[in-house]
Amino acid sequence: MPRGRGSNSLKDPELYEELRDDGASKEKAARISNAAARDGRKKVGERGGESGSYDDWTVPDLRKRAKELGMTGYSGKKKSELIGMLRNH
Repeated sequence: MPRGRGSNSLKDPELYEELRDDGASKEKAARISNAAARDGRKKVGERGGESGSYDDWTVPDLRKRAKELGMTGYSGKKKSELIGMLRNH
């Protein structure tokens, strides 16, 4: 596991590895894991992301987002199915 020098070392190595496994860059994973260790995971989770939970979106908005992402096969899907498609895209 990569470790920084001095005060740059990872504060939450477990979260760092989870983020790296999910495809985050080394820099992003280190930044998020260190912020979570400093402020708490819940607080960092509340800060992140620019759009709210897909659960709060309307079906037309979910379909619009799927179209923006170039996805296909979304027009006949139920809300829960659309959310699953978008989260796994």
